[in-house]
Amino acid sequence: MSRVVRQSKFRHTFGKPERKDQCYDSIRITKSSWDSTFCSVNPKYVAIITESAGGGSFLVLPIKNTGRVDRDAPLVAGHKAAVLDIEFCPFNDDIIASGSEDCTVKVWLIPKDGIKEPLTEPLRDLMGHQRRVGIVRWHPVANNILLSSGSDNGIFVWNVEDGAAITKIDLPDLIFSISWNPIGNKIATMCKDKIIRIIDPRNGKLLQEGKGHEGTKVSQVKYLKNGKLFTTGFSRLSERQYAVWDENNLNKPMTLEKIDDSNGVMFPFYDQDTNMVYLCGKGDSVIRYFEITDEDPYCFWLNLYSSSTPARGYGYMPKRGVDVNKNEIARIYKLHTSSGGTCEPISFTVPRKSELFQSDLYPDTISDTAALEADDWIQDVDKEPLLMSMSEGFVGYIPPALSNVRKAMPIKKAMPGKVTASATPTKAEPPATADHNSVESETPSKPLRTMPSTPAASKTPAPVATPVPVYKPSEPQEPKAVAEPEPMAPVKAAPPSAATLPEGMDIEQILSDIRKLKIIVRGNEKRIKTLEDKLAQYEEEVTDESEG
Repeated sequence: MSRVVRQSKFRHTFGKPERKDQCYDSIRITKSSWDSTFCSVNPKYVAIITESAGGGSFLVLPIKNTGRVDRDAPLVAGHKAAVLDIEFCPFNDDIIASGSEDCTVKVWLIPKDGIKEPLTEPLRDLMGHQRRVGIVRWHPVANNILLSSGSDNGIFVWNVEDGAAITKIDLPDLIFSISWNPIGNKIATMCKDKIIRIIDPRNGKLLQEGKGHEGTKVSQVKYLKNGKLFTTGFSRLSERQYAVWDENNLNKPMTLEKIDDSNGVMFPFYDQDTNMVYLCGKGDSVIRYFEITDEDPYCFWLNLYSSSTPARGYGYMPKRGVDVNKNEIARIYKLHTSSGGTCEPISFTVPRKSELFQSDLYPDTISDTAALEADDWIQDVDKEPLLMSMSEGFVGYIPPALSNVRKAMPIKKAMPGKVTASATPTKAEPPATADHNSVESETPSKPLRTMPSTPAASKTPAPVATPVPVYKPSEPQEPKAVAEPEPMAPVKAAPPSAATLPEGMDIEQILSDIRKLKIIVRGNEKRIKTLEDKLAQYEEEVTDESEG
């Protein structure tokens, strides 16, 4: 495994599980031996395949309904045999597809207010497979295009809109894994015969093939961008491996590395925006993550998340569902059998000191709008996926006292024939530095970052500026002593372009410094809150251990 230390913005990415009250407990997770993730997630729902008698079912929960799941919670229960795989539609959060041992593929529409009673009538019932259906995959760009494969060694491409099969592709052996390429005009398959194949899904034409991992256990494949493939599998000695391939040359991998000697199937989840791959092993208690690059060795190890519970399955949140306000770049839902069956969200975060939107972490991502309709794709039309900005979900910090700061800095317009006596406010008008000093008083004693030096940012009182004449009369006159003016109501600040400011004073810079300092104060408060939460969690664990 490549552990070369290199510069990367994702080098310090860390995983953190949610608190127990933010997990989903008491779920009867399926005990099927089929090699599937058993979970699918989108920003609205989390779906989990469950154990049931007399048919197949899965649970669909609103993403916010955390905590203990009612044992009598309504299920999606239209299959006559165990459900093996599920996946939400990328363009409609209320639609989910399922494949089952009853040889059918069903497409379900979740009611807008959630499932209140058992859902038994599917939106579409797709029949064509002769044996159990173990894989369902939605098209990444075109709407209403669904792919399925089964133990009959066949692949069907369906038009869900009318329920018709577009293509049927027969392969020589059992299919372990299938992945669409980013624009959906190719698919990659891994089969029991250890061959990697790249196929045109519209006509079933074989484009490339090559020898994959040498082991006989289950292998997985994931299509990356820029024409690369990422696979996981086993060596002849049953060592777990990962490899990176070029789609135009499958005779030899670009890189091949050993992971460990465990025997669980490794499921790769790929983030196209950050070019990171998360390896989640069935039965593993760790999640490894890597960065894919264009330089040798093409796959760099970043870090791993470790826990004490082995995983039963996983779900991966689409990028549009992560929390940009916490610098979260991925969220994985881990299924394990503790507490009667638990779905535990794990957040992967890049630590940053700034509280502003991190545009380098969040380039435009794939949106929930299809770039093509099914009929267009059938007619050999290809398009890149439509993108959306991640900044729309960012809630920036706006200092609440900003308007007051502006009012506390009255600026008088110079009048012809008069001289401004001083650039600093009189006693009757509170100085402009008053609000700034209040910000300093809220700031912890911890040294702050050096801010740009301005008169308002200095801790010492600003020197009185030299009177600046704004109008020079024809004959020089001595400025008359002006009596101290009576207190006046603060005047609304005029725009900088319309006011006369002392030399060197920039009101926008002053306001910017105040805003930055308040952001730093808010950041320190969040860090203190995080430490308090960790301490409370530690005390709770110690209490549980002592009671146990």
